[in-house]
Amino acid sequence: MKPKNRYSIGARITTQQFRDILRYFSMDIEATKIAKLSGINRNTVNRYTRLIRERMLEDCERQSPFAGEVEVDESYFGPRRVRGKRGRGASGKTIVFGVFKRNGKVYTEVVPDVKKRSLQAIIRGRVDVGSIIHSDGWRGYDGLVDVGYEKHFRVHHGKSEFVRGRSHINGIEAFWSFAKVRLHRLKGIHKQTFHLHLKECEWRFNHRKKNVYTHLLRLFRKHPLN
Repeated sequence: MKPKNRYSIGARITTQQFRDILRYFSMDIEATKIAKLSGINRNTVNRYTRLIRERMLEDCERQSPFAGEVEVDESYFGPRRVRGKRGRGASGKTIVFGVFKRNGKVYTEVVPDVKKRSLQAIIRGRVDVGSIIHSDGWRGYDGLVDVGYEKHFRVHHGKSEFVRGRSHINGIEAFWSFAKVRLHRLKGIHKQTFHLHLKECEWRFNHRKKNVYTHLLRLFRKHPLN
C-alpha cells in the first residue's frame, strides 16, 4: 500500500495537498493566502511552511566550503536605528554574518556579536584556506593572514572607499538588500523564527536561476518530512 503522502511520512494531508502548499509557497505567497487558495486549514499551512523552511535550513547547512573569490560582511536586521544609538550596528537589532562566493552562492548565520572570534570562526569553517577574501576594514577581520588566508584584501568604507581594483563587497551587500526588502514585507517576524526566514532568503537567493517548486519537490523526495 502506498503512503498517503510521499513527501511527509505520517502526514494528515495528501500528497496533492502538500504539493498545493509547496506550489504557493514557491511563488512566495504568505500563509494566510495559501490557506485561502488551497482550502487547507491555516494552522496546517503554518505548520508545513515552517517545516519547509526547516528543510531549507538543513539544505543550506550541507553546502561545501566556499573557494575562489569570496566576500565577507555582517549586517543588522530589525527596527530602524534608534536616535542616539551609534557605532557598528544599533541596539536591539539581530546581527547576521554572511559569506558570498562571487557569481555563486551565499551563506548566512546569526551571530551574537561582530568580534574577531565570532566572525573568524565561521570563516575558518566555511571558506577554503586557499580562497581570496574581500572584506571591509572592520577590525573583526584583522589577522586572517595569520591563520592561513594569505590573500585578504579590504576596502575602507569609513574612508568613503567602496572599490579598490577587484576588491569590493558589492555581491554580499546585494544579498543584504534582497533579504531586507523581502523580510520587510512580512511586517514583523518573531525573533524565534527569524533564522528560518533568513535561511529561506538564503535558499531562494542560491536557487534564483532554478524553478523553486520543482527543486523543492526533489529535495522532499530525497529528504521527506517525518
